Formats: sequence, C-alpha cells, structure tokens
Amino acid sequence: MAFGPFRTTVIAVALALSVAACDRTGESSSPPERGDKAVAKVDGKTVWASDVKREAIAQGLIGEGEPLDASSDLFRQMMDQVIDQKLLAAEAQRRKLDKDPLAQRRLTAAQDRVMGDMLVETTVADAVTEDNIRGLYEEQQKLARRSQEIRARQIVLATAAEVEQVRKLVAAGASFEALAMERSRDAATRFNGGDLGYFTTDVMPEAYEAALKDAKPGQLVGPIAAQGGFALVKVEDVREEQPIALDAARPQIVRFLTYDRIRDLLEKLRAKAKVETLIKAEPGAAKPVPPADAPKAAPTPAPVAPPQKGSAK
Repeated sequence: MAFGPFRTTVIAVALALSVAACDRTGESSSPPERGDKAVAKVDGKTVWASDVKREAIAQGLIGEGEPLDASSDLFRQMMDQVIDQKLLAAEAQRRKLDKDPLAQRRLTAAQDRVMGDMLVETTVADAVTEDNIRGLYEEQQKLARRSQEIRARQIVLATAAEVEQVRKLVAAGASFEALAMERSRDAATRFNGGDLGYFTTDVMPEAYEAALKDAKPGQLVGPIAAQGGFALVKVEDVREEQPIALDAARPQIVRFLTYDRIRDLLEKLRAKAKVETLIKAEPGAAKPVPPADAPKAAPTPAPVAPPQKGSAK
C-alpha cells in the first residue's frame, strides 16, 4: 500500500485515536455527508468517499470543492492511505498507546487543531459569499477615484535630433508603428509597434509624466528623456480610468473577507475568555503582525498595472 507524507499519517492516526477514545459504541451506517458512498471496510468499519477526498485535500492534491473521481488512480492512492491510517490507529489502540499521558496531550492538541479549523471553515463560508463579494466590490467602486488614462505608442532613439527627424516622417504620413518596429531602441515595445497600452501617468517615469500630463489624442510628444536615449510618443486615446473587473478583484476581496471575519471572531472569543500569559515578553520582542497579504482596511481595487516606472525606455 502507498504511504503518504509521514506528518499527515501521524496526525490522521492521532485523530482516529481521538475519535475512538470519544466514541467506543460503534459507528453509524448512515453516510456522513449527503450523497456519500462507502468505498471500503477495515475490520468492519466503513471508509467513505468523503474520507478519501478529505485526505487528498489535506495533502494539497486537490482544492476545496474540487471533484475526485472514484475511478481515478489518485482516489485509489488516497483510499490506500486512509486504510493504512485506520490500520495503524487500530494497532496503536490495541497496544493502549492512547492511554499514555503524552499521547493524551497530543491527541487533545490534534483535536483542538481540527475543531478550530472546522470553526474557521464555517465562519469563512458564512463570510465569503457571492453577495458579500459583490457588495464589497460595488462599495469600493463607488469610493474609488478615477484618473485619466492614456493609450500611447513610443519610439526610442539615441538622440533628440533623431526624434525630430522621425517626427517629420510621421507628419509626412509615415506609419508610426512601422517606424517603431524599424528604428526604436526599446526592445520591450519595438516589436509591437511601440504600443505602451493604457496607463495613468503616475506610473510612468517622471519625464513621461510631465510631458504627457495634458496630452490629447493624436498628439506627438517629444523628445522625452528616456533610458537609452530620447522618446517620441504618439497619444492614441485618453479616457477615464477603467475599473478593475470583478473577476480580477475577486482574489483580493476573498482574502480581505477571510482575514476580516477570522480577526473579528478571535477578538470576540478573546474578549469573552480569561486568558493569562504566564511568561513575560522579552524587551524589544516583536509584536505579532497579520499576514503580509491581509489588508488592514477594505481594499481599493486598482487597475491592472501598466508599464511601471523605468519600463518605458
């Protein structure tokens, strides 16, 4: 039989022993979840499809909510591991390892961890709903301040004099895109006709920001000092900054709702509980901080980043 990661097996064995210690009266024949089905028996005890799927999720082999085909090799591998875990747990119990004081503490810690995880999952499921995601998204769209964004193309040349020469060619009817592909020194934009896409001027190098501040569609701007030379920029469009799409904002909103709800839950639990810390913090000890990607306030969706400062050369 296949064995999974050692830590996963040890935790599963601990949990199996914990459940056995709490309930020695036998198991129910009813499926633990709606639509669940029995897939194996170990000494008369049922292994359910949901047990196998939970093991695959715990090992990070599938995501929460993803299906796991009972005919797949992965399902068979996970089922073998669940069977192994039950056999190990049964043997450990037969040897009365669950009676050892150290084992009891580890079983309690494992049960605390699982029960805490289940509470967090339930709390997050209540918070991260489609209605809440859409509500926060719409709220932030109302609060967001819109800037003007520009779509432009550029040709980067060695000298300001070359920029003036190319300006005359464009004014005479030459294709800006063709000249960019033929003469631009900027490898990042040369082969797409110098296209910079849409951007707000505040994300561009300072020289670009100043030169394009009041630019109009169709205008040629330059020479602009750029990395590697001087740029001639053709402004193709000016519009109000477009809001980030809901699908693009969704991961950030989900992180915020998750962190916010868990933080709120823990604050309420600590407020009701009597928690005594019996050790003193060392002078200068760092205070706990939230995860790096956990926002401190409702996130303001930002547009997809255009070229960053220094990207236009």
